[in-house]
Amino acid sequence: MNESVPVCAIVPPYVLDRLAEAGHEPAVRSLALDAAHRAARLAPPPPAASHPDLHRVIADCGHSERLPGRTARTEGRAPVGDTSVNHAYDGLGDTFALYADVFGRDSIDGRGLRLDASVHYGHDYDNAFWNGRRMVFGDGDGEVFGDFTACVDVIGHELTHGVTQFTANLEYRDQPGALNESVSDVFGSLVKQYVLHQDAADADWLIGAGLLAPGIQGVALRSLKAPGTAYDDPRLGKDMQPAHMRDYVRTSEDNGGVHINSGIPNHAFYLLATALGGRSWDRAGRIWYDALTGGRLPSDADFTAFARATVAAARARYPDDSSVADTVTASWAQVGISPG
Repeated sequence: MNESVPVCAIVPPYVLDRLAEAGHEPAVRSLALDAAHRAARLAPPPPAASHPDLHRVIADCGHSERLPGRTARTEGRAPVGDTSVNHAYDGLGDTFALYADVFGRDSIDGRGLRLDASVHYGHDYDNAFWNGRRMVFGDGDGEVFGDFTACVDVIGHELTHGVTQFTANLEYRDQPGALNESVSDVFGSLVKQYVLHQDAADADWLIGAGLLAPGIQGVALRSLKAPGTAYDDPRLGKDMQPAHMRDYVRTSEDNGGVHINSGIPNHAFYLLATALGGRSWDRAGRIWYDALTGGRLPSDADFTAFARATVAAARARYPDDSSVADTVTASWAQVGISPG
């Protein structure tokens, strides 16, 4: 893989745009930084020498905009006095554990890639992103957003962009881009459920719960259970995610609505996981993982192509139980997609 990779951020640009238009200075600065990072897309890291051990390096930017920052904690070192450093360290480890323990994957590239992260990036930076090589976390402004290291599902989401980068490499635009975002939401939620030992019925199915500051009218950035209901706030606007293809949003913004239309495949996964019951990573998660990593999904896959890949994955993994593939098909049908 020699091409540069997109910078994938957790807060959609249209949310920051709205805040910036209202004169919120942290959003103005955050948008400028995000634009600079998108323009300076990095090449992916060279292949790692395969080793099965978790290797994390957390750096502290000290509120500067220079990456990576000063090394603050490395693998095996005791917790330090900085909560953000420790949260990032733990969240990277939790994400590694889900992929290793459940799916047998050696880090996000499958070859033992070192997990690098930088915290305290910028001044009141209202975002967190994966740039193809590392995780970068802002502290938030304390008025709209809090510390981005505090949500393990945000960390799982961003690192999963790396998994997608090294597997299907889904294009970051239109439906392939919405699938890219959706896969990250799905596995970000699975990381949180895995950490909390939750069954599908017990999970909140929210991405970024606790990230919004007190006084903001909302519970999270996105909801897989009920897309379009995560927030409705005078400053943020209303969550625009659809849950069904009849409400698909056609737009030139947000790379063709990658953070918006991801609500449709997100909801399909929620419906599948809750219909199958038990732990979401046991069956629903394995099916999604197989579809993503099986080597047959084109980089320009649309929703229908991914739905077909999940049905095929279910049949391959559960050949003696046709009800699983039937449930996958039914879950997609409920969001207006027919795998055929």
